[in-house]
Amino acid sequence: MKKVAVVGCGGSGKSHVARKLGALLGAPVTHLDAAFYDEEWNELPTAEFAELQRNLVAQPAWVIDGNYNSTLRMRLEACDTVVLMDVSTSAALWGIFSRQIRHGAGHRGNGVHNRIHWGVIKYVATYRRKMRPRVMAKIERFAAGHATVVLLTSRRHTRRWLRQVAAEHS
Repeated sequence: MKKVAVVGCGGSGKSHVARKLGALLGAPVTHLDAAFYDEEWNELPTAEFAELQRNLVAQPAWVIDGNYNSTLRMRLEACDTVVLMDVSTSAALWGIFSRQIRHGAGHRGNGVHNRIHWGVIKYVATYRRKMRPRVMAKIERFAAGHATVVLLTSRRHTRRWLRQVAAEHS
């Protein structure tokens, strides 16, 4: 496990898993929200964002957390492991609200990018029905032949898997 793409719904724990994996594997971690948005929530131009990711996935080791469906293919084609945070809608909604309570709004530099508004709530609430099938199809098409796919369905499952990874890399 040297090149890991962490994907899933907002509030599912992607950034937490990415930070833990980066530490365990000794790999640099990139939170795509931190790359895509500046401090005033301005978006990086599409071509620059894609180029940044091309440079990231060309590195010998990395953990990249984030969805960004428009550029997901390049991460899936380059990774050796996909971690899909596949928690329930209620767990993801709890995740975005509890993160807001714990960290407040704004950027934190550690993958925590809080900005709750109706669009975010709607995205999280409809992710399993609308976006998950698209992500699953891309994983099947662009990663299934060469990458290990890890499906984490709960916070407990995630903790157990991270302990297993820690034991294997200690």
